[in-house]
Amino acid sequence: MTSPILEVDGLSRRFGGLRAVDGLSFRLMAGDILGLLGPNGSGKTTALNLISGVLRPSAGTIRLVGVDTTRESSFRLARLGIARTFQLVRVFRNMSVRENVMAGLAFAGPRLFGRAAVVRSDELLGQVGLEGRANVSADGLNYIDQKKLELARALASSPKVLLLDEWLAGLNPTELRDAIELVRRVRSSGVSIVMVEHVLEAVRALCNECVVMNAGMPIAAGSPQGVLAHPEVVRAYIGGGHA
Repeated sequence: MTSPILEVDGLSRRFGGLRAVDGLSFRLMAGDILGLLGPNGSGKTTALNLISGVLRPSAGTIRLVGVDTTRESSFRLARLGIARTFQLVRVFRNMSVRENVMAGLAFAGPRLFGRAAVVRSDELLGQVGLEGRANVSADGLNYIDQKKLELARALASSPKVLLLDEWLAGLNPTELRDAIELVRRVRSSGVSIVMVEHVLEAVRALCNECVVMNAGMPIAAGSPQGVLAHPEVVRAYIGGGHA
């Protein structure tokens, strides 16, 4: 039986009396995309912060390829194989497109410098559709291309698991179709993905499995078709209790 590449068991995080994440558990298998869904404020980004080491859990365990990473720092987790993007695009705006990717190569994964870093950076830019833009200032890119740049920089660490936090948000229909295909290519390259997403078209097209959260707690898990039709999920999204 194949072992999960990422295991989350009973993950919880309290902020005083607020339980931002409360008992989250899931298994991410190699080569799969798992959707982490739920209304705004349901704890999805907090869960990614816990998995990536930005926050420490109040309870629960996280394992990457069978190794307990629950208490690891974010920079250590980046080197162990967890990369992420953010809800608000984060690029180094005063640096070139290539320099942004080279920064990722210098601080995580198999570190590369000099000519090797230039070559690898240009390969990654080609992978995300930014070939020919290496010398452009990152500040001069439009919204979708800045998202692609952030993705290339995340891939520079050669991650085992990629965490995408609403990476598809704010795209027009044409951009969305292209972005869905790009995520498919990333998955095909051997990267397993956890994606926080509200774009249900993308969830149905990409995810093997979904976990839905509401008020910090998981309320449904299973196939996209199954969880999106689940009465509690419909109530959480439409009923508005904790949106």
